[in-house]
Amino acid sequence: MSLPKTMLAAVLGEPGVIGTRRLPVPQVGAEDVLVHVRRASLCGTDLKIRSHQFFGGGGPATDPFVPGHEYAGVVAAVGSGVDEFQVGDRVVTEAHRGCMRCANCLAGAYTDCLNYGDRRKGHRVQGMTVDGGFAEYALNHVSTLYRLPDSVDFDSAVVLTTAGTVMHALHVLGSLIVGASVVVIGPGPIGLIGVQVARELGAQMVALIGTRDDRLDIGRNFGADLTVNSRESDAVEAVRRATGGQGADIVLECSGAPTAVDDALHMAKRSGKVVLVGFFDRPVLADLNHAVMNGITIETVRGEGAGSVARAVSLAGRGRLRTSDLVTHHFGLEDIAEAFDTYAERRGNAIKVMLDVSEDTEQSHAG
Repeated sequence: MSLPKTMLAAVLGEPGVIGTRRLPVPQVGAEDVLVHVRRASLCGTDLKIRSHQFFGGGGPATDPFVPGHEYAGVVAAVGSGVDEFQVGDRVVTEAHRGCMRCANCLAGAYTDCLNYGDRRKGHRVQGMTVDGGFAEYALNHVSTLYRLPDSVDFDSAVVLTTAGTVMHALHVLGSLIVGASVVVIGPGPIGLIGVQVARELGAQMVALIGTRDDRLDIGRNFGADLTVNSRESDAVEAVRRATGGQGADIVLECSGAPTAVDDALHMAKRSGKVVLVGFFDRPVLADLNHAVMNGITIETVRGEGAGSVARAVSLAGRGRLRTSDLVTHHFGLEDIAEAFDTYAERRGNAIKVMLDVSEDTEQSHAG
């Protein structure tokens, strides 16, 4: 297909400012795939990137810088060494590409790459350390893309990157979810998908803890057996009561709230497991002695590692994930500043705010 020389892209300005401008379409390297982006969505990390907090106060790596790490589209070009995809394939992205040469990457922990941010050694994170998908075209390493089933539309596909984070959180447990009691703290996009995934993987009981009744209602619709508004009730007591006083087998902390880690530890049973998924904006206090005395394991995950987006794509392809239900708003790429404000201020109960980056001219697909 014939490619244009320039594209519309969102770029960071001063902290708190994002706008659009025309940039050159990226050049494709031997192991690269150029994606014509159809949909891209915002997440909490993007708010930190807009404010430059994500960069440790030093600003983005390049100027101009294009954020965006959750996106899906159509393959527009492939590098000379790529035979896994062809032009016209519908794909969804995974944000992280490790260096694939350090000890962590070789062990499969590429989201914890020891060469994080070092492009010279091959490391990339779309929209965080290299330009991302808030643009008409985005350049991906071939290893960070997954072909979409025909049954998965682009709105549903974009949220599969978020679902990959949930899959990663469950992957590190090293145990089956079947028959387990699972608590999810935080009914944001990750937490709400966490409820769905835990249910689909056979959890015996799924509880959702949050502070907003409208989000808890969505969680019940997604299969939560127990929902607790922690502003109105003692969530730890509610979980223990629902588990016969023992506590839950697994607790996923997805909120990033300052008190949530301590709550998670006290919701877990003896020898239970807590996975920290959310990002915290400050140091937190937690009763680690309780964890030690009760043999509670604490795990952490960053992003959608361990090939977890592939698992999410598989589940969605079988009709087992309702990710498009989380999409509440659509904006054109040229309206990205308003999209960010809508997401940050939760206007209209915004959950997943979607950018319609380019028109879908391919054959329509069922959602």
